[in-house]
Amino acid sequence: MALVKRKRESSLSPSSSSTRQPKYHVFLSFRGEDTRTNFTDHLYVALKQKGIITFRDKEELKKGERISELFKAIEESQFAIIILSRNYASSTWCLDELAKIIKCKDEIGLEVLPVFYSVSPSIVRKQTETFEQAFIDHQERFEDNIEKVETWRDTLKKVADIKGWDLHLQNRHESEIIQHIVKGIMEKLSSKSSSINKNLIGIKSMFAELIPSYLGFGNNIYMIGICGMGGLGKTTLASAIYYEYSDHFEGSSFIANVRERSEKGELHKLQQQLLDEILEGSNTKIYNVQVGDKKINSSGLRHKKVLLVLDDVNHKDQLEKLAGEHDWFGLGSWIIITTRDEHVLVQHGVLKIYKPNGLDDNDASTLFYSKAFKKEQPEEGYMQLSLEVIEYASGLSLALVTLGSFLVGRTLEEWQSALDSFKNIKGDIYNILKISYDGLEEMWKEIFLDIACFFRELKKNHVIQILENYGFNAIIGINVLVEKYLLTMDDNKYLGDDNEYLAMHDLLVEMGQKIIRFESGGKLGKQSRLWLIEYLHYVLENDMATEAIQAIVVQYAKNDFNLD
Repeated sequence: MALVKRKRESSLSPSSSSTRQPKYHVFLSFRGEDTRTNFTDHLYVALKQKGIITFRDKEELKKGERISELFKAIEESQFAIIILSRNYASSTWCLDELAKIIKCKDEIGLEVLPVFYSVSPSIVRKQTETFEQAFIDHQERFEDNIEKVETWRDTLKKVADIKGWDLHLQNRHESEIIQHIVKGIMEKLSSKSSSINKNLIGIKSMFAELIPSYLGFGNNIYMIGICGMGGLGKTTLASAIYYEYSDHFEGSSFIANVRERSEKGELHKLQQQLLDEILEGSNTKIYNVQVGDKKINSSGLRHKKVLLVLDDVNHKDQLEKLAGEHDWFGLGSWIIITTRDEHVLVQHGVLKIYKPNGLDDNDASTLFYSKAFKKEQPEEGYMQLSLEVIEYASGLSLALVTLGSFLVGRTLEEWQSALDSFKNIKGDIYNILKISYDGLEEMWKEIFLDIACFFRELKKNHVIQILENYGFNAIIGINVLVEKYLLTMDDNKYLGDDNEYLAMHDLLVEMGQKIIRFESGGKLGKQSRLWLIEYLHYVLENDMATEAIQAIVVQYAKNDFNLD
């Protein structure tokens, strides 16, 4: 699908993006002529196959673009793996890159992991052998800037003192060494995700209920459902389980937004994703669900212990095509399904169904305070009003986050006025969420509605380009929506993909589309946006189009637009 939209005049100047979470798990630093086509390439592929988002230098970029992109990628990474080869020090490019890495280590906590590939730590520290000759050359070349050379020397000494992998004397196959490095990175990432999960409010208590009562580490195949209304945190819980335990399995896959993507006719793409992720780069191509059904059943998954999450399922056919039978998967596998419809689970024969009750009073208070006050306790004078808002949200994590972000920084009088309006809407979840939407400027409302209708799951940079082409200040607009918790960024939308994708909670999408229907009085021809091709056909066939229509979705050939 592609978007056709009327242009508008911009009224605000663009703004720089706000601080965000690391974009990459790993940044690779290496001397291209030494290791690009062998060790570094094999390591890069192995990291990608495990879903570790890795940045590797692109030599085809122009010099100015390249160094800028490299430094930006270093700043946006959690780990930097430095592959120290015999000629590493001869490259001023590598040494500048290394100096930036050590600076980020000291200033923002980048974790540095050296691989002494064909040199010992002693050679790097003392700069002997090939490193000695490299610095003789550098001193001659930079005789007018000897401080730069000394900075490089000091940087290499610091790297040599960091514990990493010393391979130069090990009599082991490279493939074995690479698997050892990948395992080490996965363990570090797992440790980080564990600490993150501990900070997800309410997750700890849900874990205590769910494991081991519903899941286990025996030889059974565990297929469970997590069922409940939107906003309870089903996806958050499933994600936490996935990132906490995925390294315990031989293969894993998280299939997000099953309902929405199935409605777009992409169920076969989900089958493809499942095979690619679990089988780590399967060459199987799936063009329809019938073929996909057979491919999954005959792919060898039955011999693998896997962790599979199917998020937001709403039809039994989706389960039949993605997790048809227990024996599709190996002993010890976990199949976790999130849904709002318990009957779908019953139809598929899922016997274990977990129903979150929402956050308890303590967790609800902690979550709300963290959003409304940015700390664990409310400001003086706000306690009673806070308790009333928390009670009103009824343990729904999405409602607590939305209301807290709406009320942050407001006066007591504004809080009281807002609470009065909350009580008037009587707890309807869509109206609760609409409070934050109503507080947006008109341009941000327009961007929110466009994303809700057309752009969820697309690359952030592509969406910005499209919206700015139509007169919107998309960079600042998207940042505003993120700050209001009306939009999130997904850095790992597809395994091995370095892009950021736009993500929006199902309830927020439904709210946006409900707003459009309400404004049009339920008449398709008067809707500002037609986001389904069926809507467009109906309007055209019945000659219902009006001037109110601002944007429509149209069919396009895959190569016409770079949106996938």
